Amino acid sequence: VQLQASGGGLVQPGGSLRVSCQASGFRHGYYGIAWFRQAPGKEREGVACIQTSDGNTYYADSVKGRFAVSRDDAKNTVYLQMNNLKPEDTAVYYCATDEVPFPCVVVVNSKGTGLDLWGQGTLVTVSS
Repeated sequence: VQLQASGGGLVQPGGSLRVSCQASGFRHGYYGIAWFRQAPGKEREGVACIQTSDGNTYYADSVKGRFAVSRDDAKNTVYLQMNNLKPEDTAVYYCATDEVPFPCVVVVNSKGTGLDLWGQGTLVTVSS
């Protein structure tokens, strides 16, 4: 069972970037994918989450209206589209999940300590 995050990079303020999280090895699928980020010197925080069962999406207040999470079931991939990026969005972005159901509405406002499966992280730098 593995999550592979990719797509990070350098982008100017106001720009857009899409990061991806590909899931593999799940025998029965996964219940949802959550995105977290950790900026230098700061604690990890939830960013967004998509619930597989109903497709509902959830966002942290800091990214609402700017970020969008989606999924492509054929590719077992979840995307985080980030628009109107700000320097404070600079962080390592991680995707995470678990093999037991979890509530996105709770996880998105947490540090994700209850999730067991994590991708390796991808760095997003917003700077001019």
